[in-house]
Amino acid sequence: MDAFLAILIAVVTVTVLGILIGTALVAASNKYHVETDPREEKVRNNLPGNNCGACGFAGCDAVAAAIAAGKAPADACPICSQEALDKISEVMGVAAKEVIPMEAYVHCAGTCGHVSQKINYVGIQDCRAAVLSGISIWECDYGCVGLGTCVKECPYNAISVKDGVAIVNSKRCVGCGKCAAVCPKGLISLERKDKKVAVRCSNPNKGTAVKNVCSVGCLGCSICTKKCPTGAIYMNGNTPMINYSKCIGCGTCADVCPRGIINRFDN
Repeated sequence: MDAFLAILIAVVTVTVLGILIGTALVAASNKYHVETDPREEKVRNNLPGNNCGACGFAGCDAVAAAIAAGKAPADACPICSQEALDKISEVMGVAAKEVIPMEAYVHCAGTCGHVSQKINYVGIQDCRAAVLSGISIWECDYGCVGLGTCVKECPYNAISVKDGVAIVNSKRCVGCGKCAAVCPKGLISLERKDKKVAVRCSNPNKGTAVKNVCSVGCLGCSICTKKCPTGAIYMNGNTPMINYSKCIGCGTCADVCPRGIINRFDN
């Protein structure tokens, strides 16, 4: 009988404590409850959910909260589809912008067969670490380091290193820009997916100085700018740049380039 009474007292005590703690938690929850903007959930439901961080926020939840609070624009997510952006803009009561699909592009064609290796690098396998060390692995100081920092950074497995140069898988790339942000040479840029041509070299030098370090580097001859029928190519120093708003995709620049350094795309 004493044992039964002891068990009964214990059960009652635990039950009462549970009720008291539960009541306290409910009271605390009500007191410290923070109202959430109902638009936040609607915005979040239209974000891709990849939590890639390309927007500059910790993840999709964070950027949704920022958009709902007016601390970030409706198009803060750089990989949203047009349909998703239209819905987010509607939630926020703003005009939807046109989504232009982007992708990463590597401005270097200096693979192992075209550029000689200066040293056998045995340091940390990270492009940034190699550049910070002051060591130049390849003869061309402006080319891809090739240690794959961009590969490790890409959350979509859309970039790889082949023959010493990073290459982008257009089908997988969503244009988040994380690879571009970590490239210590600034060789990766975000370009329109519907581009017709692109220059695959970033060496700012000209002529012999380029020939001495890379057999496919741009010579800075500017013949592409002279032959372009719409003036879509201009020289930035010795490097040709493309104004895609003027480019009609005729491919003349690629045809006349003596080094074949202007890529043509059939989009």
